[in-house]
Amino acid sequence: MVKIRKPGSIENGITEVLKILNDQEIEEAIGKGSSYLRKCSDPDLPQQIDHSDSLKLDLACLKKNKAPPLLGSHEYSIALNAGDFEFKENYEDLDDLLVKFSILHGKLVEVVKRAQSPESDKGEKISDLEKKNIFDSIKLVEDKIMKLKFSVDRKS
Repeated sequence: MVKIRKPGSIENGITEVLKILNDQEIEEAIGKGSSYLRKCSDPDLPQQIDHSDSLKLDLACLKKNKAPPLLGSHEYSIALNAGDFEFKENYEDLDDLLVKFSILHGKLVEVVKRAQSPESDKGEKISDLEKKNIFDSIKLVEDKIMKLKFSVDRKS
C-alpha cells in the first residue's frame, strides 16, 4: 500500500527527488542508492536524511533545471514549526488565496515581459535593476505559495 507523505514534509521532498533523479544521479550526488532515499522518505521509519546529502540532492535537481524539492520542504518545516505561527490575516479561504496568487503571477509575468522589451533599460537583456524587480516579484509569489500550503495543511 502506498504511504501518503504530508505535503511540505521532508519525506515528501525526498519522494520528489526520487521522481527527478535516476539511480545513477542519486549515487553520484550522495554516494548512496535510491533504496536509502526510499527508506528516508518513509514517514513511519526513524531514519532521517543527512543535511549535506539533502543539499547535494537539491543541487543535482538544479542541474536538471528542476526546483530543489528539499529546500522547499525545509522552508515549509521551519515556517510551520516556528512556534505559535499565525498569519497577520486570515488565509483560511483558499479561493481568496488563489485570486491573490493569480494577481501576483500576472504582475510577475508583466515585470518579466517589461524587462525583456526592446524599449527597456538594456533592451532585450535584463539589467540589474530589472533583475531585482523580477526577484522581488518572485519572492511575493513564493510567499503566497507558502501561505497557500499552510492553508491547505490547516484544512486537513
